Amino acid sequence: MTPIFITGIGTDVGKTIVSAIVTEALQADYWKPIQAGFENSTDALQVSNLISNTSTVIHSEVYKLQMPASPHIAARKENTSIDLQHILHLKPSTLNLQLVIEGAGGILVPLNETEFVIDLIEQLQAKVILVSRNYLGSINHSLLTANICKQRNIDVLGWVFNDSYLNYEDEIVQWSGYPKIGSIPFATCINKDFVAQQAQEIQLSLRKLL
Repeated sequence: MTPIFITGIGTDVGKTIVSAIVTEALQADYWKPIQAGFENSTDALQVSNLISNTSTVIHSEVYKLQMPASPHIAARKENTSIDLQHILHLKPSTLNLQLVIEGAGGILVPLNETEFVIDLIEQLQAKVILVSRNYLGSINHSLLTANICKQRNIDVLGWVFNDSYLNYEDEIVQWSGYPKIGSIPFATCINKDFVAQQAQEIQLSLRKLL
């Protein structure tokens, strides 16, 4: 089954929350191959704490780097380098289950001196969900992300929007040509109930695109 790769228009746009929601909606397995920065918690642990179903398996990271920085910088700090072939070799086997893969930062975040998140997506042959958080400037960041996906012929399922700022989600959909999968409202408390509710909201539209 073709994996789903969750990437965003930048850092701190809600990829982990959306990953938890998509994982719950599909009762999929979850994998974050590259974790850069984990002083308090890893993204995998957050997803594990937010899902309710008993089918999901949370797979271990391939690279778990302490420094909260671009992966290529964090890896350099720990005297290592990120090898995409090593990641591909350790890609989990999920049998009949869907695999949700969470990326690091945005789609052009460098993973080493020559390769970026988009190169990992290509090598994984994954379908992509783009996460856009609504903030001043996010239209530009969203359309730049969509544009590079089109240039590289990335298979994009659609957008999941996060947070709330003005009302231009439909314009991003129109200008990019990618459909809206869902819109996650701003919430002061993100817990299992919230994730389960949002998973139910997007489940039908998500399955139609797969």
